[in-house]
Amino acid sequence: MTEEFAISVKGLTKVFGDRTVVDHFDMEVPKGAIYGFLGPNGSGKTTTIRMMCGLLTPDGGTGQCLGLDILSEQEAIKENVGYMTQKFSLYEDLTIRENLDFIARMYRVPSRRERVKQALIDLGLSDRANQLAGTLSGGWKQRLALAACMIHDPSLLLLDEPTAGVDPKARRDFWDEIRRLSAKGVTVLVSTHYMDEAVQCDFIAYIAYGKKLIAGPARDIPKMIGLHTWQVTGPDIGDLEMALRSEPDVGQVARFGQVLHVSGTDEKALEAVANRYRAKQSHKWMLKEAELEEAFIYLMAGATDNFLGAAK
Repeated sequence: MTEEFAISVKGLTKVFGDRTVVDHFDMEVPKGAIYGFLGPNGSGKTTTIRMMCGLLTPDGGTGQCLGLDILSEQEAIKENVGYMTQKFSLYEDLTIRENLDFIARMYRVPSRRERVKQALIDLGLSDRANQLAGTLSGGWKQRLALAACMIHDPSLLLLDEPTAGVDPKARRDFWDEIRRLSAKGVTVLVSTHYMDEAVQCDFIAYIAYGKKLIAGPARDIPKMIGLHTWQVTGPDIGDLEMALRSEPDVGQVARFGQVLHVSGTDEKALEAVANRYRAKQSHKWMLKEAELEEAFIYLMAGATDNFLGAAK
């Protein structure tokens, strides 16, 4: 693995029973990047990330994480990884300070009390340090969980659906903190299915039913697919939506309120459809740059579910 990558894996495979949950997954994650793993529930996102970080042994494949072998040096990898689970997993009958102190003891953090004090300051938790964790709102629990998984100053941060169930302001505050950590050189892996979080990531891998459909810089994903999009507004948008869905040269129609995003990979054929409907002068058609949301809707429409009820 070259020094520019925090993670480099090839052929990662995981089988549960007769289900291949992750199927020959390859990935390179640049150091200091915020890397988003997107896909529907049960797509294998969490399983993939845990294998990449030495938290789960793959049934096939090889790779390195932080310069360490994911098969033979898992314990050493774990020492340098901070893992924030989707479900709050700290002790609700302990205070914020007590929780952080306990985690710091587990990691044998030097100058433990000073490190806990600084963690409280960094995450804005000082005024609530003596509050029981079980009495915190979702947003404050999220801050505590992030402080706990960063208490040992890991080089790699693993976030599993980190903002599920918190309000929009808490989500914005959380992402401000993640960008601050990334700027300091911490590599961040984020499992999510929120599109507004996807745009926060430097790189994205989209996983569906155990397979990687596409991966690359977030801004380049629509171009990598070759997707072209027209935005359509006007009256009776529902009727137009139904008509466009029957057009063979339209790859997908996504509705956002009273606006349609009409997409396809054949630019000329899609333009011909647009011109034909524009001639009716009933709706306004405007060519727009395809965005992540259209790209992922398109990818999912073409993905084949090769197993049902797969574990995450």
